[in-house]
Amino acid sequence: MASPELSPIDETVVRLRAFNRGFSQIMGLLEPRYMGSEMSLVEARVLYEIAQRQPVLARDIAATLRLDPGYLSRIVRRMIDRGHVERGRGDDARQRPLVLTEAGQAAFTALDRETAARAARLIRPLGDDRARELGARLGEAGALLFPGGAGEWRLRPFEVGDMGLVTARQAMFYHRAYGWDRGMEALIGEITAAFLRDFRPGREQCWIAERDGRMLGSVFLVEEDAATARLRLLYVEEEARGTGIGRALVRRCSDFAREAGYRRIVLWTHAVLESARRLYASEGYRMVSEHEHDDFGKPERSENWVLEL
Repeated sequence: MASPELSPIDETVVRLRAFNRGFSQIMGLLEPRYMGSEMSLVEARVLYEIAQRQPVLARDIAATLRLDPGYLSRIVRRMIDRGHVERGRGDDARQRPLVLTEAGQAAFTALDRETAARAARLIRPLGDDRARELGARLGEAGALLFPGGAGEWRLRPFEVGDMGLVTARQAMFYHRAYGWDRGMEALIGEITAAFLRDFRPGREQCWIAERDGRMLGSVFLVEEDAATARLRLLYVEEEARGTGIGRALVRRCSDFAREAGYRRIVLWTHAVLESARRLYASEGYRMVSEHEHDDFGKPERSENWVLEL
């Protein structure tokens, strides 16, 4: 009898649990003593929290790790007995912050190095490219599962491999959100290929918004003529909208264009891209013309905008 087909959620549950089992085994997380130390996994996690946040109250660690306060109290007592942790001043033990002793700091440093070394041994055989891919996928998984704990995003210039991802992510989004067909994907591919082939350092640039190795957005500024630059392919992933990434990408283009000596920036957009249009207007762009086309498989109103620098 054939097994029933799993729903997307059930299939993802199976994969997540399989990953957890494999990772726990290969990293030795099920061993009584974490990384060969005298601590359990939970004790090591508490030590990490104290090291990163000291001085810190035990109740705050309990809230972060969702530990029973009595259980945490016993862990802290063992750490104090080992000489790894001491309490700060105060009359109420519950309000006396925890800090690492010199021995505790040494224990944490040794444990942290061993954990990083074991993880590096696991990743190193992948090579740089696949390790970078793994990092990006882990960042994506973290953003999906723990959105409140995501790290800070940053803007960086483009790197090898970015153009393919820019093309893929934008083509998939515009098809899903607006029904634009392969005509849009072909256009994006032509723009990114031309950018790489004809790149003019100091006059052109592509910036990538990134968090934890995951691409969250991008924008291009290319030379139109000696006095005019063109902003192209502004894009922000849906999960990152409202974070200020779009505004930062648009502003980076303006600043770069002024430094490069351009007198204006032009761009082509569409009426349905309301968020992008608001960003352009807030930066000082104005719409100068519009027309209808069906290059992407359905009628759309396109617009030309300009910013005088």
